[in-house]
This record gives sequence, structure tokens and C-alpha cells, in this order.
Amino acid sequence: MLQNHAKTTGCKVDLSGILPARMTAELTAKILGFQEHDIPVLVNLGQLEPLGKPPKPNCVKYFARVQILEISENLSWLSKATKTLYQHWNVKNANRKSNEPETESSRAE
Repeated sequence: MLQNHAKTTGCKVDLSGILPARMTAELTAKILGFQEHDIPVLVNLGQLEPLGKPPKPNCVKYFARVQILEISENLSWLSKATKTLYQHWNVKNANRKSNEPETESSRAE
């Protein structure tokens, strides 16, 4: 957000003093413009790599500030990650709809 503003106004913003070097999924999501629940999806699909190779899938993951700020400015990465999420949620929603029990209103159709 601040970096985009800096590009359009021509001024440089140094975020290194504002953001921690190790960022949580919540902060990472805010910087990248995604929802927090999208971050584990991006990790599982290989679009994001957490620091330190977490030993368990459900443990807290941290992301490098330098990498997140870099990819936040990469239009190609943002487009690919967004497309990946669209596809993931479309499949997940389609599977959920196919597993829903038939209701009386759906039988009438």
C-alpha cells in the first residue's frame, strides 16, 4: 500500500523499521491484499514459502519481510496467486455443493 503510493508520487518509503523481519500470516495477508485464510492455501499450493520449514502443517508460520515486500510489487506473481486462489475456491465450493443433501426446493426444480 505504502510502496504503491510511493511509486506514484515518486518518493521512497522504507518499511524496514515499521515491519518485523519475520511476519505472521495475518500481516502477510494484509500486505499482499489477500484474506488471512488464503495464506495457508498459497503455502500448500507452493505459491508462498514460510521460513524455517515448519515441522507440522498446523504450526504457526512466519514469512520473510524482504520476500513479501518483493512479491507484493510483482504483478506476475500477484496475478498467478490470485488465479490459483480463484481455482482453489471454485473447486472447494463445487465439492461442497455436490456433497450437500438434497433439499425439497432443489427436488422441485
